[in-house]
Amino acid sequence: MLSIGNFDGVHRGHRALLQRVVEVAEQRTLAAAAMTFEPHPREYFAPEQTPARICNLRDKVEGLRQAGIEQVFVQHFNRDFASLTAEQFIERILVQGCQARHLLVGDDFRFGARRAGDVALLLSAGPRCGFTVEQIAPVLLGGERVSSSRIRDALNDGDLALADDLLGHPYSISGRVLHGLKLGRQIGFPTLNLRVAHRRPALHGIFAVRVHGIGPGSRPGVASVGLRPTVDDSGRWLLEVHLFDFSDEVYGRLIKVEFVRKLRDEARFDSIQELTAAIQRDADRARALFHGTPA
Repeated sequence: MLSIGNFDGVHRGHRALLQRVVEVAEQRTLAAAAMTFEPHPREYFAPEQTPARICNLRDKVEGLRQAGIEQVFVQHFNRDFASLTAEQFIERILVQGCQARHLLVGDDFRFGARRAGDVALLLSAGPRCGFTVEQIAPVLLGGERVSSSRIRDALNDGDLALADDLLGHPYSISGRVLHGLKLGRQIGFPTLNLRVAHRRPALHGIFAVRVHGIGPGSRPGVASVGLRPTVDDSGRWLLEVHLFDFSDEVYGRLIKVEFVRKLRDEARFDSIQELTAAIQRDADRARALFHGTPA
């Protein structure tokens, strides 16, 4: 039992599809499986026009598993794969590679070189190749289709409430804590640093956050997702989190950063003193938010 897609964000629409995958797998005594791609196909074909990434591969796979998927096939999207005809995709990937017995896809599913394959081709190939095919209708929210594009727009606009609604859960990013420049510790705001894996993250700016994975429950804090223009000109994206009343070293720890509210856009400051004052204001606003007082 197999579904195929980019699954960026594993949002409400994806989860409706995956729920049906799990149901049919149980009925037919099959493994519930999903195939996704790395990198995103549009990153391969047009790197400079690639869409922002909602989630990294770790979070995508975790979202698929939380939806009940037992097997996840991560297909490396490269020149050889992109050149497969639709018929070769069916034979080599679906039949030989995944041994698919039942396919469940969205209404806009396309595959193969130049996106030549569609659901009609799958339906015609099914009897010969030993699989059946089922389509699922799109999920609507507010009269509009739930899509990764809508979520990217909401995150880019800082509208976390809408993004969370479309996702069906709070937006978060996970990663392992890395060593940084220790500048935050020097100015009184030690941070946990996480690498942003993609050149275009879906959100950016300064946020009130909750961090999971350090002890029981969650810890409140303030976070920056950006390029750190005041102290770094490398062009490298970084997620930095300052946890309130916490200064332990947790390098290598896998944590999840849940974004609660956007406080402001990232800005360049003329001095470290101005940067420090801005961080203090951000921390005060985030603390007020978590304490339920006006921010």
